[in-house]
Amino acid sequence: MAYDTAALAAELISMAKADHETSPSANSEDPADQLTWRRLTAQHGDRLNEIMDEYGWPTAELVGEDAARAAWLIAQHADRQLDVQRRALRLLEQAVAEGAASRRELAFLRDRVLVNDGREQIYGTQIAGIREGSPVPWPCQDPERMDALRADVGIEPFAQYVAKFPAA
Repeated sequence: MAYDTAALAAELISMAKADHETSPSANSEDPADQLTWRRLTAQHGDRLNEIMDEYGWPTAELVGEDAARAAWLIAQHADRQLDVQRRALRLLEQAVAEGAASRRELAFLRDRVLVNDGREQIYGTQIAGIREGSPVPWPCQDPERMDALRADVGIEPFAQYVAKFPAA
């Protein structure tokens, strides 16, 4: 079966662009804005699920770096579709094992799924909130080893990571 991977790549990139443009609405004080964000991420999650049905995980080899990263972003933001996130995680794990995807992106998605599952994260990539002006991660399995684990997958130390966040 011949796939139109160029069209798929363009679609994924377009979805990520819409995600980026709408993401400030996720934490808006206006419930209508929040609903717009939720609907968009749900539509994207549904579409990613269809893409995974047809192609498996959309790797860079299949769709190019930008579109592969877009697929990862869509999976990251499918928070209300934990089944889609878990499936994306399994497929991304397989792609990483085959050398076809980023260990860094896998770490972020693994943490996201763990947090959404109500479990402790591994890499400290998911932020629970701001305390005394500083971002605080959701609970981690092994906080003392967090930076070493982050380094193993190409993520900067936690202090450098949170320094990029806007001041509260």
